Amino acid sequence: MTKRMVIMLVAVAIVFGGIFGFQAFKATMIKKFMSAMSSPPQTVSTTKAAVSEWQPSIEAVGSLRAVKGADLSLEVSGVVDSISFNSGDDVEQGALLLKLRADDDTAKLQSLQATADLSQITYQRDLKQLQIQAVSQATLDADVANLKNAKAQVDQQQAILDKKFLRAPFAGHLGIRAVDLGQYLGAGTVIVTLQALDPIFLDFFVPQQTVDQIRIGQSVAVRIDAFKDQTFPGEISAINPKVDASSRNVQVRAALKNVDHKLLPGMYATVGISTGAPRNYITLPQTAITYNPYGDTVYIVDSKAAQDGGKPQLVARQTFVTMGPTRGDQVAVLKGVNEGETIVTAGQIKLHNGTALLIDNSIMPTADAAPLPIDR
Repeated sequence: MTKRMVIMLVAVAIVFGGIFGFQAFKATMIKKFMSAMSSPPQTVSTTKAAVSEWQPSIEAVGSLRAVKGADLSLEVSGVVDSISFNSGDDVEQGALLLKLRADDDTAKLQSLQATADLSQITYQRDLKQLQIQAVSQATLDADVANLKNAKAQVDQQQAILDKKFLRAPFAGHLGIRAVDLGQYLGAGTVIVTLQALDPIFLDFFVPQQTVDQIRIGQSVAVRIDAFKDQTFPGEISAINPKVDASSRNVQVRAALKNVDHKLLPGMYATVGISTGAPRNYITLPQTAITYNPYGDTVYIVDSKAAQDGGKPQLVARQTFVTMGPTRGDQVAVLKGVNEGETIVTAGQIKLHNGTALLIDNSIMPTADAAPLPIDR
């Protein structure tokens, strides 16, 4: 009986030992299998965190306008008798540009001038007669009144005649002629535009909180999209003493030299105003930053020690950063990144702490300090 009990207990121990051994073997194999099934390395692009010198500046947009500019027209109507300019001419102040037919006005002026001359002769003759008491003082007074009236009528007619002539009110560059010889012009019809192009003004607005950073005579750098590779220097010439109540912006005017007349009134321009001394920042492409409500983060590339004689593995480490000013595609990092660290610039959406990385920098995000839109 005892022998049978011992045999049964040994058999039970063998069965349970096998079961537990199998479970241990299964757990070991599952663990080994799962470790072999770890996530494959994720492909990302990276850049080195480098220190750049930034010049603090105020950026604004504005429009160019001529120092003097006008669409020229006449205040009287008539038929164009002569045109004395060509489209695109440079003219001096007072230059005759156009004349309306004025034969009748000229004839009337000559008639009134003859009457005025006669009144002058009559006055001079009666003045001599008064000295010998040949005429009365009343007669001489009437002669004086008639002479003044005649001269006033001559001046009036001369003013009417002058309105038939268009003269350049200031020196400048003419635009395209809009009328032709023999054409009837109504009063106020635009004949040509005249613009004084050198110097030229740039009007723009800056936020009210930057008013203490700008002053008269401060240098500005102006960029025009028509001349992408050129910067036009200028200086602030006026600051509006009133803040716009609707936008809380202040209007500023800068003057630019424009000897070659490249800049034209109405052009859109971007202006940069340097403020303060240059500062050094650690800069990254803005694509490297993951913006979140709870804080901005970046992924730093770390080198993980090799295991079992293999090669060192690159892994991602997420860290919070404090952002500074931006400039084009670049952003300054005030805290959280050290110079020389490798930062992930693309592919962060598939990363977490400890993710294995494979770096491919064949295609890099842009990091231009002054990007320009390009149609592709």
